[in-house]
Amino acid sequence: MQRAPKPDPKSSETKSDGKPRVRPPRTTVADRQGLPRGSVRAPVSQAKAIPENRPDRAKQANIAEQKVGDRLAKRLAEQAKCSRSQAEQYIEGGWVRVDGQVIEAAGARVLAHQKIELDANASLEALEEITILMHKPVGFDSGEGGNPALLLLDPAKQSIDPNLAGGAAAATRFLQRHFTNLTPTTPLPNEASGLIVFTQDFRIARKLNDDADRVEQECLVQVAAIPTPSNRGKLHDDELYQAIDRLCHGLSFNGIPLPPIKVSIAQQTDDQTWLRFAFKGIRPGQIPQMIERVGLRLMAIKRIRIGRIPMGDLAVGEWRYLPVYKRF
Repeated sequence: MQRAPKPDPKSSETKSDGKPRVRPPRTTVADRQGLPRGSVRAPVSQAKAIPENRPDRAKQANIAEQKVGDRLAKRLAEQAKCSRSQAEQYIEGGWVRVDGQVIEAAGARVLAHQKIELDANASLEALEEITILMHKPVGFDSGEGGNPALLLLDPAKQSIDPNLAGGAAAATRFLQRHFTNLTPTTPLPNEASGLIVFTQDFRIARKLNDDADRVEQECLVQVAAIPTPSNRGKLHDDELYQAIDRLCHGLSFNGIPLPPIKVSIAQQTDDQTWLRFAFKGIRPGQIPQMIERVGLRLMAIKRIRIGRIPMGDLAVGEWRYLPVYKRF
């Protein structure tokens, strides 16, 4: 069998249609730099010059700074003569300062000249899951929403319970880790104020969310008379007492008869009337509908107690830790 002849290299310059193949001109350094052909190549230092104000240069510098030095846990373990895991536990517990600043990230890096201090009261006890009580202002959402009350969890707004056993020294120390994985419970309407609860403890979240029908709540409700020509907007005592009697018994919500609840006069002046509601398993929108059904005008709602936990002297917008020994 006769072998096929080898292709002629020169014939590859011609396309299959018989037309000659035209090769594109070779790209030169001058072309890449936008210079006329034949220009002298720019010096390497000039060709690679980068403006000093490029934002990515500053970013790269920050990343480089984060990678230098030793891990804080390693340095602390050497200084305190403890294991690496114990050092990490001290750091995450907020017991370690670097140049006077509390550092809670065990993976943080420190330079050789930086000063590391371990608090004299440092403890290796396991960190407790915390629960936070807050006096929610009107206009904030208890959970998710356009204006969440979580935004108010500022260290400057922390309050210490004056009745706390052991005083301020026994109060829970403020840590950044306390503001992660918080579950909002016991929601309040946007137009209401008062006590709300955020917690990291799933047992408390389950009790206040899933078993809410078993937990008694207490609210102060400001009411007023619906203005008519006869009352001129003033709430008379006989009208108020009749309304309270109906609130305690005989109302329904969404067509379902309501169980008896406790309603009494909390405060009454010439200008304001506040009623005290104590109830279990109340539904969103129930109090406003009840007030309307008895012929009164709703002015404000403020929750002051959930279970056995009162709001106490918490000012509007302030928050405090719930001591671990207290239960709802």
